[in-house]
Amino acid sequence: MVKTAFLAFLFCLAASPLMAQTPIALEDSPKAVIDEVWQTVNREYVDPTFNHQDWLATRAKLLAGDYKDASEAYQAIRKSLKTLGDPYTRFLEPREFQALRDSTAGELVGVGILLNLVESAKTPTIVSVLKNSPASRAGLQQRDELIAVDGKPTTGLDLGGVSKLIRGPEGSKVVISVLRNNQKYDYPLVRSSIILHVVNSELKEENGKKIGYIRLKEFSSRAPSEMREALINLSLQGSEGWVFDLRSNPGGVVIAATQIANLFLQSGTIVSTLDRGGLRETIKSDRHPLTALPLVLIVDGTSASASEILAGALQDNRRATVVGTRTYGKGVIQKVNGLSDGSGVNVTIARYRTPKGNDIHKKGIEPDILIDFSAEKRKSFRAEQMATATDIQYQQAVAVLTEKLASAERP
Repeated sequence: MVKTAFLAFLFCLAASPLMAQTPIALEDSPKAVIDEVWQTVNREYVDPTFNHQDWLATRAKLLAGDYKDASEAYQAIRKSLKTLGDPYTRFLEPREFQALRDSTAGELVGVGILLNLVESAKTPTIVSVLKNSPASRAGLQQRDELIAVDGKPTTGLDLGGVSKLIRGPEGSKVVISVLRNNQKYDYPLVRSSIILHVVNSELKEENGKKIGYIRLKEFSSRAPSEMREALINLSLQGSEGWVFDLRSNPGGVVIAATQIANLFLQSGTIVSTLDRGGLRETIKSDRHPLTALPLVLIVDGTSASASEILAGALQDNRRATVVGTRTYGKGVIQKVNGLSDGSGVNVTIARYRTPKGNDIHKKGIEPDILIDFSAEKRKSFRAEQMATATDIQYQQAVAVLTEKLASAERP
């Protein structure tokens, strides 16, 4: 039986209250956040040697510095964290921390546009308009150039600065000005709560079989419920098996990965972890799967973290055939801690192993069937081509699943 404390431990990307108290003498100064970060890393970092350095001396050096503002303090924090030699233990400014919380929660307050800075344009360009959002209802379009927010020009601002202008409380108003075909349009919008859906699903007819195709883009807190809903809906439509796509999935909330594994596993270990003291904890299947239909999993070099936990669980327990290319190789778990000024620090707190005890850190998971795009095809392959006739990894997954179904039908 999994301990409640361990479940909280594995909920690695949820904001948690800071346990250490900031010294009174540091209150209302940039050094307060510096000491919060140091205390958090000192308490939770997976390597008790702190990369073989004197972490106490690091604190003394940090607090001896002279910082004019929060920006200088943030710079000092980042510099000290780099000495740990761990790219995953990192500092998040308030806007970065809020963006991460929105992503992992699967919900945000905004207008529903995704932006990018295009070299040929001096202003941000809308690359996507979220469905059922204020922006989509108002008529904002992909490729619109965002030139102003509430009359304030966006020229020269980075995406963080533009995002800061757009964000605001739910129910508040904002005017988005865009340039489309050299003509200016003003859109008065009301900020609202927007659900960030992470599952795309579709029933496909392939080789005379009904195949349930599910793509999971990220392991947010909403991912398990959306996966369950997709499995149920496709089952009602007559799905005979599953192609589960984890390509380009960078991970997210680890507990979501274990909950999704439970939708497929009848028994067995899902994942085990090792903390800074070498203590091993193990999560096992709850033995109540939602489906027993044949399963093929697609992964690639950008399938990471929680994606690898799930892939390892399904592969090691022989529940799925894994198709694609070797995964990213992130075998450590982080916990994000909220700080007093709205910023956060992402700290590596444990290492994990697949059910067979494999350490995949910096190694990745090898697929059962290696199918790689050529360098030329990889460069030209677009997201809208996924799960089509031009997607060779999907086509191989379909072939494997079709053979599984045919084998099951033979006497």
